[in-house]
Amino acid sequence: MLLYGRNPVLEALREGRVQEVTLARGVEDAFVREVKATGALVRWTSRIELDQLVGTTQHQGIVAEVEDLAWASVDDILDRAEKRQEPLLIVLLDGITDPRNFGAIIRSAEVLGAHGVVVEERRSAPLSPVVAKTAAGATSYLPVAQTKNLPRLIDQLKDDNVWVYGAAGEAAQDLARTDFSGKVALVIGAEGEGMRRLVREKCDALVSIPTRGKVQSLNASVAAGILLYEATRGRQ
Repeated sequence: MLLYGRNPVLEALREGRVQEVTLARGVEDAFVREVKATGALVRWTSRIELDQLVGTTQHQGIVAEVEDLAWASVDDILDRAEKRQEPLLIVLLDGITDPRNFGAIIRSAEVLGAHGVVVEERRSAPLSPVVAKTAAGATSYLPVAQTKNLPRLIDQLKDDNVWVYGAAGEAAQDLARTDFSGKVALVIGAEGEGMRRLVREKCDALVSIPTRGKVQSLNASVAAGILLYEATRGRQ
């Protein structure tokens, strides 16, 4: 996989997953020194060649070839919470197929202290370079897992005393008045469609984010970030 963007490539370099990087001529010296400090070999080329190589101009002047991003398991996420001796905070995505939304949610989940993100195999964007770029390096630190059946996973989490909250704009329960103190799973539905009916029915409660503007809905990744912030704030 061709990984691009400064934060994702630097994180991969620090993990030892990259031996050589390709930089665009004209990249500032300070950044070049930061790359070379990792011990990687540097190859130079033009920005136009990098554009053609990765099919986008959003590479920020650096590209590296790495192994494909690997999916974690749900058990990896549960183990992460247990090792940290923290109540589980997990994000479940129901139909997030836009790679930029997927990457942004991974980034927010890592920054705000979630233990992992889970998607359903057939209803998700793949772990791609676009996801890694948008996640800004968070894919190097946060387990992202797949499940074959999201409703069944929700049942399993509830059996383990995890409280499952689904984000729904029309829900009467205000996010700010919700108790996030125990084990929590946050469910984010697809853009436009929201959660599937069965997934909604499996949730213990539906919560909404109060809005004041004329536009009544938020982008899925923005909504996820707000939910994660409130959940984290409510657990302090």
